[in-house]
Amino acid sequence: MRLLLILSMFASSASQKPDNSWCFDTTVQHHDQGFDHYADGWEVLDLDGNQLGALILGHPHFKQPFTRGQCNIKVPSDISKVVVRAKCNKHGFGGKPIVVDLNISKGADYSVSR
Repeated sequence: MRLLLILSMFASSASQKPDNSWCFDTTVQHHDQGFDHYADGWEVLDLDGNQLGALILGHPHFKQPFTRGQCNIKVPSDISKVVVRAKCNKHGFGGKPIVVDLNISKGADYSVSR
């Protein structure tokens, strides 16, 4: 029997700072098993798949879900939507990514403050 370990993203909040950089606080859930299999990060992409920022997690999180933030993410001013997606160190990127419209203060899975 194979146990399916699901990587889920629950929410992401984006806040723009005075220097026009962004902070993203992202909530992830994954059934971390230990250092051999755990959620090891998330990233912010433009709609063309270019990485704008990322957070690398160095250890498993046994209290789930968990939220971690990353600041100083530079989003060019001509970009209005970004994708936030999570990954684990065994299977790579998975779960449903969140598309964040930076011009709308609240979506189904995200919030934005400027």
